[in-house]
Amino acid sequence: MTKTVAIVTGAAGDIGRAIASRLADDHDIILLVDIDIAAAEKAAAALGSSDRFVAVACDVTSVEGTTAMAKRAAALGTVKTLVNNAGAARAVSLQATTADDWRADNALNLEAPFLCFNAVADLLKASKGSVVNIASVNGMSVFGHPAYSAAKAGLLHLTKLIAVEYGKFGIRSNAVAPGTVRTQAWEARAAANPNVFEEARRWYPLQRVVDPKDVANAVGFLAGPQAAAISGVCLPVDCGLTAGQAELARTFSQSADY
Repeated sequence: MTKTVAIVTGAAGDIGRAIASRLADDHDIILLVDIDIAAAEKAAAALGSSDRFVAVACDVTSVEGTTAMAKRAAALGTVKTLVNNAGAARAVSLQATTADDWRADNALNLEAPFLCFNAVADLLKASKGSVVNIASVNGMSVFGHPAYSAAKAGLLHLTKLIAVEYGKFGIRSNAVAPGTVRTQAWEARAAANPNVFEEARRWYPLQRVVDPKDVANAVGFLAGPQAAAISGVCLPVDCGLTAGQAELARTFSQSADY
């Protein structure tokens, strides 16, 4: 029987590793794709055996790179799932954003998911597979990092485009939009400012930030059979942030005249 394959880009990071671990419950082989092959190999080794977790070096902003990645995946089995997780943000404000910042953020956060999907589209047609794009609450509202945010907003539209145009082939396309995720980058901020998580969580109704496993569980659901009739949606995984900001709600309730 042919083995099923899931592709996770940006797999060496905290969120990518968590997604790879979760998808291993439903797939035989996980392709951990990252531009940093040493980090990808370390993540793969930590997750399990080399016959199940395969590290692949790839620049996802390159047509040549994504084409080679797709060929490697096809050689391993039937590609069932593509998770476009690779991403990063540069300038914090629009005034500080340079043309290079804008192009780089769009290349990694929007163009790369298109290139990866384009490279594996025929494989997903054959398997009636699933695409899950890791977007962000930044693509849904204004929270800073403008070039990154604009790219993530575009990624949400790309998600719908794939769902509409490729649904006839049995391909489902959905997105997950995390809020603040407790990754190593945030742990580094906490080392410099021990109150950083306390300051962040007050904006979240659940009074906490997101864990990488929270994102991974959402991806696992959207990629799995329980979501068989779900396509073209964006699922916020944000501890309630996009429902309304808790700090503002408390302020309003304290000042309300009733």
